[in-house]
Amino acid sequence: VCKCHCFYIMNKLSPWISAFSHPGVRDYSQLTLDLTRNELIVGARNHLFRLDLSNLSLIQATEWAPDEETRKSCQSKGRSVMLERVNGVARCPYDPRHNSTAVVTESGELYAATVIDFSGRDPVIYRSMGGMPPLRTAQYNSKWLNEPHFISAYDIGLFTIFFLRENAVEHDCGKTVYSRVARVCKNDIGGRFLLEDTWTTFMKARLNCSRSGEIPFYYNELQSTFYLPEQDLIYGIFTTNVNSIAASAVCAFNLSAITQAFNGPFRSQENPRSTWLPTPNPIHNFQCGTIEDEGPNEGLTERSLQDAQRLYLMNDVVQPESVDPLVMQDDVRFSNLVVDIVQGMDTLYHVMYISTEYGTILKALATPNKNLQGCYLEEMELFPLGVREPILSLQILHSDRSLFVGLNDRVLKIPLERCSTYKTETLCLEARDPYCGWDFRQRRCTTLEDSSNMSQWKQNISVCPLRNQTTDGGFGPWAPWQPCNNDDGVDGVSSCLCRSRSCDSPVPRCGGKNCKGPTIEVANCSRNGGWTPWSSWGQCSTTCGTGFELRQRSCNNPSPRHGGRVCVGPSRDERFCNEGVSCPQPIFWSPWGSWTKCSTECGGGVHSRVRTCENGNSCPGCEYKACNLEACPEVKRNTPWTPWMPVNVTQGGARQEQRVRYMCRAHLSDPHELQIGRKKVETRFCPNDGTAVCETDTLVEELLKMPVVRATGAGWSSWETWSSCSQSCAKGYRTRRRTCAGPEGKSAPVACRGSPVEYQDCNVQPCPVKGAWSCWSSWSQCSVGCGGGHYQRTRSCNSPAPANGGDICIGLHTEEALCNTHTCDGGWMAWSLWSACDDSGLQMRSRVCGAQGNIPCVGNSTQRRDCNEIPVILPASGFDKDQHCGAFTSIHLIATGVSCFLGAGLLSFLIYVYCQRFHKPSQESAVIHPTTPNHLNYKGNTTPKNEKYTPMEFKTLNKNNLLPDERSNFYPTPLQQTNVYTTTYYPTTLGKYDYQPNSSPSPCRTYNHSNNS
Repeated sequence: VCKCHCFYIMNKLSPWISAFSHPGVRDYSQLTLDLTRNELIVGARNHLFRLDLSNLSLIQATEWAPDEETRKSCQSKGRSVMLERVNGVARCPYDPRHNSTAVVTESGELYAATVIDFSGRDPVIYRSMGGMPPLRTAQYNSKWLNEPHFISAYDIGLFTIFFLRENAVEHDCGKTVYSRVARVCKNDIGGRFLLEDTWTTFMKARLNCSRSGEIPFYYNELQSTFYLPEQDLIYGIFTTNVNSIAASAVCAFNLSAITQAFNGPFRSQENPRSTWLPTPNPIHNFQCGTIEDEGPNEGLTERSLQDAQRLYLMNDVVQPESVDPLVMQDDVRFSNLVVDIVQGMDTLYHVMYISTEYGTILKALATPNKNLQGCYLEEMELFPLGVREPILSLQILHSDRSLFVGLNDRVLKIPLERCSTYKTETLCLEARDPYCGWDFRQRRCTTLEDSSNMSQWKQNISVCPLRNQTTDGGFGPWAPWQPCNNDDGVDGVSSCLCRSRSCDSPVPRCGGKNCKGPTIEVANCSRNGGWTPWSSWGQCSTTCGTGFELRQRSCNNPSPRHGGRVCVGPSRDERFCNEGVSCPQPIFWSPWGSWTKCSTECGGGVHSRVRTCENGNSCPGCEYKACNLEACPEVKRNTPWTPWMPVNVTQGGARQEQRVRYMCRAHLSDPHELQIGRKKVETRFCPNDGTAVCETDTLVEELLKMPVVRATGAGWSSWETWSSCSQSCAKGYRTRRRTCAGPEGKSAPVACRGSPVEYQDCNVQPCPVKGAWSCWSSWSQCSVGCGGGHYQRTRSCNSPAPANGGDICIGLHTEEALCNTHTCDGGWMAWSLWSACDDSGLQMRSRVCGAQGNIPCVGNSTQRRDCNEIPVILPASGFDKDQHCGAFTSIHLIATGVSCFLGAGLLSFLIYVYCQRFHKPSQESAVIHPTTPNHLNYKGNTTPKNEKYTPMEFKTLNKNNLLPDERSNFYPTPLQQTNVYTTTYYPTTLGKYDYQPNSSPSPCRTYNHSNNS
């Protein structure tokens, strides 16, 4: 079983610790005890604090930081008004990173060891303030001070003693650092001519703290000291150089050993090339005695000043109290030290508290007893697990047995004795704690002062503490991720991220188990990508003819990761397919041919165009389109007059004669195409007595056809410009015209084929609708029964509503008028309007008492309501507009109906008269009026169908009136007068064109309009 010292972690120490911190303040590095006021003075960055020693409560806080204006002025090298000046030169360094120390003597002089220039190249031990003249070490003399690091200063007797470390001037083989102790006399007044304003009593000697052996191991760099005036002992922490293996030691020096070295010989150098040799001391047992001659400088001869200028380094080395250091520790660096004197059961013990660079405090015994040398009683951890910070300062209060610790962010107070933590006699005695012993009467672990009887109090500090401290190791936190390389033996070296952790939380001790688990983690290793196998070939892109087929692969076998190389090569592979399979000729339509000539010149015709199916079956492709839809001009032609014929015999021999001619009218593109056909007369003879059925005698005569003559060389002029639109909105139309002129330039309207007029739609947008008011509604009931109210009526803008950008209605949509203005019973007038909602969500209204005389009104003059109860009342004004509109009665309804009926009848009669006048054919034109295709000249293979024509009867004609040409040479007797009914078939209005087959090789059918008369 391993025996080690006790560890106190932060959690165990927390109940014992008092702490102080201030927001935003760092670097609590300077601690000073003011025992007269029972205060702890703390110096931090730009702040000073006064704390109570008992519990570290704040007494006063002072911020000592430059304001922004001073900071800017300093940076710009400006100046400001100076109220008071305290020179800090030779008292404190310009840079807080420079080591410095100072002490104020009982007589008020300030002795400071620091640097006095910006660059830190002029170190000095300087006296100022008080009644003595200011003195300093020789300036720019490296033999006096050679790049020193000042540690501490003490006022001891007639001397002021300084501890420092510096580059050794006497070491002539390379560069090394020695720890020194230097002293000056407090009554030194400087030289005269030589060493003027300079120390004449400055001396320094080397401090030796080493591990004994044939070749000693020196701890050359002094880090901290602590002075025990009761014992005339000075404890110091010594470490190795920062560039060497870490090691630390604690040595104690007696003031007598220091005095002995200063009374010994000097070591001097005659010139820079000579070696340092011992030189006898001309003033043995130098004690800074006073000179009682005529003046303070009478005893300073030129010889003594010359000796003081060259003799300052002592030849002898100050040796420690013990041959070996009191405490030695490898792999760690100590930083601060305080020592407490504890009265034990048999002797006094010096208990050292040593701070380490990683934030722990070691408690050790300083004793010449070899059995106890190097014993650690305990180790206190001041930070949570895994946190390491240096301890800036240590200060001890012997009377209160308290330890004050200055950290970067706070100040701690730790009690030195914690005997109550040892619950049993064994734990109390084996702790070997000089503060504690077992009280048999009280049966608890107490201090000597708390014991009931010395005879009943036991303590055993003969050997180092023995305690079973077997501790298993534990991993500390992972370090941050760092780039690294990893070789997995397959893909070679790849770039990764690595992190590590150590088995130091805690370190396995005394046979404890090592940490289990990896100490290094590797992640995000770069990995080069790899191809998957090729997929099978895909389907060919074509079913015939040369195509291509595709196969693919992916770069995910494995996928590139964390910066690894992507796959090299194509991810797709193509090849030809169906190279020997020819495709059939494509079947497609040929381009459309040109349009054929329109079947008619006017009145609506048809033209067509053709396309063929290439490389496939023979199939016609035809497209038809109407053409020349404009109406043909009307053409008229008259027959010659017939001879005068008697039609009636009157009494007395008088007679009435009559002659007839025929007029043909038709809408034709060419007036020469109008031909007179043969007349067809159907005559019926009926007996006068009605005994026999009427016999029909059919007489058909063909009209003579006149030859058609068409003018040649005629042509259309250019189209005129479009006319203005027939209306500004809701779809009107516009026209443009052209004229037909003959070869001589004369107008020939019927000589050209086509229409002289062309129509086009325009202004198809809807017309804007201007809004108009509806009738006023009936007046509403009065809002109140008395005291003055109002009623209202409304109308809407919907007769019609504005649309398509039309103007809205102008005027009010609501009217309002007063009513019931007489006062109410009780004298109150009408209520006022409700006020606006206030912050509490209420409205208020009031009313005025209108009673005559001094009679008071009964009731409240104000009223409140919730805003949610507000009714919606539209504003109104006026009362005298359109009052008759809202009062629509049954009499108005009857009058309106009768008026509408009479108006509709009158309108119908006017329409009928108009149609009879302008659309009824006259008797002269009732026989032949070819406004539609004439069946007389039909040239097809089939006979015309009579059902296409509407029969019309005319009772004014007889068969003797029809004399179309000269071939009618017979004249019936006038006395043979009978009623003759002539029936003529007129074609109905056709919506289609007559179909006329022909022998054209075109696959399209041809539609012709029969324009022959």
